[in-house]
Amino acid sequence: MTDVQNIERLRRIGWRGEHLPSGDLRLARVVAQHRTGYELHDGELAFSAQPAGHFLKRGLDPSERPAVGDFVEVEAGKPPHIVRVLPRRTVLSRAAAGERYERQLIAANIDYVLVLTGLDGDFNPARIERYLSLTEDSGAQPVVLLSKLDTRDDAEELLAALRARLPDGTPIHAINGKEAASAELLTKYLQLGDSAVLVGSSGAGKSTLTNTLLGVDKMATNTVRSHDSRGRHTTTHRALLQLPSGGCLIDTPGMRELKLTGEENLDLFADIEALAEQCRFADCGHGSEPGCAVQAALDSGELTPERWRNYLKLRDEREDQAATLEARLRRQRGGRPIDRPHSPRGKRERE
Repeated sequence: MTDVQNIERLRRIGWRGEHLPSGDLRLARVVAQHRTGYELHDGELAFSAQPAGHFLKRGLDPSERPAVGDFVEVEAGKPPHIVRVLPRRTVLSRAAAGERYERQLIAANIDYVLVLTGLDGDFNPARIERYLSLTEDSGAQPVVLLSKLDTRDDAEELLAALRARLPDGTPIHAINGKEAASAELLTKYLQLGDSAVLVGSSGAGKSTLTNTLLGVDKMATNTVRSHDSRGRHTTTHRALLQLPSGGCLIDTPGMRELKLTGEENLDLFADIEALAEQCRFADCGHGSEPGCAVQAALDSGELTPERWRNYLKLRDEREDQAATLEARLRRQRGGRPIDRPHSPRGKRERE
């Protein structure tokens, strides 16, 4: 088989390159990870594989191990072994739950992050902003999806309010995940060679939407609780699926905790940071200081209190995570743990 034929085959599982790695090893993509190993696909066949020994070393950064969405080189054997992870062009990750700082990779080599939120009790603009903040550093394009369109009579009002809250140009679509005609608008994000990851809370309708896009009921679904519209984790592991439209979709379990990594730019709130630059004092605390542009925007309604509070929450969390990450890196270099510095807060008027 020629390189052109191999590239055409690999396009079916999201390969974007125009050239193949040198060497004779088999190239495949990780489509699922289990306790017993990995499931791979080479564009024609699915097969199981084990990681090579160097991926099992204690102390190895988990992000260096194969993950769903990775393209890998595989050595023949019984079973085959993954010997190398190809460089990732995009990565979506979060900080893992718990006290210890550790980055958890959600998906690799994706073009779009489909953030799904139900229009029922699951609807939470602050959580959507958190998802978008995590997406900023991934290299992928976020797309906000509002599911369960059939459950609300005021869907257009919610959609308009969300558009006003999020940055201009953020794709936002209201859909009914049960209807193929409604979900059809997503096919422009899922053409041949495209890869998307679907994220959202349990009960938001990820598995239902995935089944609609597949055209078959492959993913298990479940009912949601009436008081908060949350559901059980019907999806138990990440899985990459090939769609009839030609693209690939990574379905994920519902995420209850979305911790920032500490490396986010929070470009989502660039308008707030631009306001802060207009304050009279360079170190304005945005409280009762005279000439505070942020407080003026809050008073005029230009900035809503809800968005301001969420910005402060995410900014503080990012700074805490960044300090934790720096301390960890210093320990790895043999240095002593550092404390987060506290700067004096004296007022200095802008020149």
